[in-house]
Amino acid sequence: MRTLLRLKRLMPEVRWTMWQNRSCSNSSTQSLESNTSILKHLISKITATGPISVAEYMREALTNPVAVFSQLKAVLGETDISVHLVEVSPKLSQFQAECLTGDKAQTCNDDQPAYRSGTTHTGLPIYWYHRIEDVPRGFSVFLAHEFFDALPIHKFQRTEKGWREVMVDIDPESPEKLRFVVSHSPTLASSIFIQNNEGRQHVEVCPDGGVIVQKLASRIAEDGGAALIVDYGHDGTKTDTFRGFKGHQLHNVLEAPGMADLTADVDFSYLRKMTGNEVTCLGPITQRSFLKNMGIDSRLQVLLRNCHDPSTRAQFIHSYDMLINPEKMGHRFQFFSVLNRGRLAQYKGMQKNTASLPVAGFAELDVR
Repeated sequence: MRTLLRLKRLMPEVRWTMWQNRSCSNSSTQSLESNTSILKHLISKITATGPISVAEYMREALTNPVAVFSQLKAVLGETDISVHLVEVSPKLSQFQAECLTGDKAQTCNDDQPAYRSGTTHTGLPIYWYHRIEDVPRGFSVFLAHEFFDALPIHKFQRTEKGWREVMVDIDPESPEKLRFVVSHSPTLASSIFIQNNEGRQHVEVCPDGGVIVQKLASRIAEDGGAALIVDYGHDGTKTDTFRGFKGHQLHNVLEAPGMADLTADVDFSYLRKMTGNEVTCLGPITQRSFLKNMGIDSRLQVLLRNCHDPSTRAQFIHSYDMLINPEKMGHRFQFFSVLNRGRLAQYKGMQKNTASLPVAGFAELDVR
């Protein structure tokens, strides 16, 4: 929150852009007919054109059409704040609008960049867009929570003949099922996305994520602001992370397409490389480290001191453990930030050897 106070003094407008692109977050809302329709669509597509990439499979399965605000307002006072969400699923945007605005959201005209707009319960203007390009330019703080891990990936396997792409094909023994196969020859993707110094045997690359983070970095470099990306991920070390979830349980990624949530861990080393040289990147660091830097221990102690209900105290402690325990969410979630270079620049009057200003969450909290 200290960083937000600094933004208030520097800029007259703070724009928040939040991303969420899953159409299958709650599989119970999906019908069996939808699952069958998407599977038939995929089988027809593969029959007509041959095996498809994992990226194309994820894109079809995830996007096929077949509270905090009140506290933020209090912190930033009279600063002009607006909220902008990039959401590719019309159904999810409608659900978000109902949660955030009640009956105050409305559909925008086709000649407007936003396709939906409204006012939150706390009085903040809020807009929905299909693409980051449609969000108005200006000083912005971007939040991407579990966004990049749902973007389509390409999967590659090292073979005796070189890198080959992992594809999705029809199972010849069961024509109504899908299976993974390795391409017989190099594909355009395997020729472009594999680095010459790659040492892993299996690699997942998310080109869509690279394009988006490039656009994000360009905006931050030109207009100011920052981005905070929070996701399951790694720093270029993991290999096969593509998985599915249905009803909060692991699920075969090639079964019931459209009925399960598909995800792959974010390669933050790839995102860092794609941001270029005009911005500064911090992290990734674990959720445990980030929250401790933000003072979660002190916050817990304050809550416990002011709470005398045993069940509520137990819930606080349980939630704290879930967030920071390395065996739970403490190490599974990673925090990564993209900043305007001016944020870490030496200010006029500072000594040359003075350390750059700390960034909340990525530097230890001074509680003196």
